[in-house]
Amino acid sequence: MEKLLEVKNLSKVFTVGTLLFRVKITAVDNVSFQVGKGEIFTLAGESGCGKTTTARMILGFEEPTAGEIIFEGKSVREWKKNRRDFLKRVQAVFQNPFESFNPLLTVDDIFFETVRNHKIRTKGAESYIDEILKIVGLSFEEIRGRYPSELSGGQLQRASIARALLSEPSLLIADEPVSMVDASLRMSIVNLFGELKQKMNLSVIYITHDLATAYYVSDKIAIMFKGNVVEMGPVEEVLTRSKHPYTRLLCESIPEPDPEKRWEREISIADTEYAEYLRTGCKFAGRCPEAQEICRTVVPPEISVDGVLVKCHIYGEKRG
Repeated sequence: MEKLLEVKNLSKVFTVGTLLFRVKITAVDNVSFQVGKGEIFTLAGESGCGKTTTARMILGFEEPTAGEIIFEGKSVREWKKNRRDFLKRVQAVFQNPFESFNPLLTVDDIFFETVRNHKIRTKGAESYIDEILKIVGLSFEEIRGRYPSELSGGQLQRASIARALLSEPSLLIADEPVSMVDASLRMSIVNLFGELKQKMNLSVIYITHDLATAYYVSDKIAIMFKGNVVEMGPVEEVLTRSKHPYTRLLCESIPEPDPEKRWEREISIADTEYAEYLRTGCKFAGRCPEAQEICRTVVPPEISVDGVLVKCHIYGEKRG
């Protein structure tokens, strides 16, 4: 598969705390991955794991502390000289569609403004907008003269995706795009990403904490924990034959609709304290049921196991 985006050793360090006590937190720690053309690549993990910060660096909203981002063969630093063209090629869809639209403008005016800003087909703009809206299951008549507050959350998120498609991007970054949409509509939007991949050869970076939708729509997945990618590979291999203890805990935390299959033990994966970020060894060692002494002092190596990259001492010992 032809490579579209490459993220190489990407890191982001933030300084947090008060004037009297400040600490440096590595929110993204030496992360590397590739996204192919026409591929859906998922970044998954609990809140605060670094997946959104990674996306913001790709989009240019955050400056990396270290590392490199290469899009269509050019460093993002080079793309800064032609930022407008980069933003035509890379578009984003965010969690809350109501925050993505100016509430004082009608939705169709926002679409026309997007067309003008990107200098896209100024002649016949209405028919072009209608064509794009139909791809996401809407029409121009449905948005004509209507304000964002007059559309449902599902309609507005579809409109948000359509607006992102106006510039004919090659990469769409979707950050928790279904988390604020009614459960009955989530799969229709997730299905839409699959359709866009097939019809437009669009690449998608899908950011989510929902492993069920990730499994359904993704080609590849990277599981993040406290800024680290702990497991990465084909989605079926990662989520059905998980190698890393954290990935296994995440998968076990998904309830099954079967009263005979109850949780047999308490599963704890959420922790927003800074302490784990500051660990010198494996960040997950404090909660890992398989942790050994080496895990608390030495950063685990990244090892390939059955075509999956795993950052864990368990496999290092087996290979050694």
